[in-house]
Amino acid sequence: MPHMPISFKDKVAIITGAGGGLGRAHALEFARRGAKVVINDLGGAVDGTGGNSAAAEAVVKEIKDAGGEAIANGASVTDDAGVAHLVKQTMDAWGRIDILIANAGILRDKSFTKMEMRDFEAVMNVHLMGTVKPAHAIWPIMKAQKYGRIVVTTSSTGLYGNFGQTNYGAAKSSLVGFMHSLKLEGDKDNIKVNAICPVAATRMTENLMPPAVLEMLKPEFVSPAVAFLASDEAPSGIIMTAAAGVFAAAQMMETDGVNLGHKATADDVADNYKQIADFSTAKHYTQGGEQNGKFFARIQDTPVVG
Repeated sequence: MPHMPISFKDKVAIITGAGGGLGRAHALEFARRGAKVVINDLGGAVDGTGGNSAAAEAVVKEIKDAGGEAIANGASVTDDAGVAHLVKQTMDAWGRIDILIANAGILRDKSFTKMEMRDFEAVMNVHLMGTVKPAHAIWPIMKAQKYGRIVVTTSSTGLYGNFGQTNYGAAKSSLVGFMHSLKLEGDKDNIKVNAICPVAATRMTENLMPPAVLEMLKPEFVSPAVAFLASDEAPSGIIMTAAAGVFAAAQMMETDGVNLGHKATADDVADNYKQIADFSTAKHYTQGGEQNGKFFARIQDTPVVG
């Protein structure tokens, strides 16, 4: 039996990096479903340089022209004062913050050999701290409301790697670790935290794919997953992947392992590697303590070595 249509009526959503691409698509979807939306965008280039408010204002106009409610904010998500202003502006306008879609990001791709540390740090700063700072600023508000939905944005590079993107991969993977711990802390206050892993045609990908493929990968094809992950009935701690109308879920898995005993050497590990890395009975854990439980269970096994 179909559920009631997802609605964000009376909900307030902050969407970072919403001046174009995925963020704009998400903003339009949330507004269409009744949310009051804050369009945050620095208006910079793909590498994070420059900035103006034109992109954010244009999306606000789109939403208002369609009968929705929206305001623009041009703060950098890495700037403490800017983030504080973003939260204040939202609370002054609407008195609550229900949803954070942390979408802002930059690219500075280079092979690791040629990567300058400033480019590594810049990408880490925008993706990781540009998610952490807004989340931290609104966390007390969500706790007081006993309601919150946070969606962080990871990527296939963060989950699986990609040549020339060590900085981007490290940043995107770190957000999965952030999400997994934050979901536990939000549980008692009905704050749900999830990750979206999108593939879409945006300024970041337009030079990487042919036009026919880009047409299949419109950003708005990802937004339904984001809306679901931010809805009342959302799960928590999920990595949802989305592209071209196809939706899937990803998770970390761990093998059962082998008890080699306290006398095990590196050679014993090498001799037993095939069994150690046997994923046929691998499990997914929802918190670190469950993995510890696995180790204590394996300790009860008779050691293979000595």
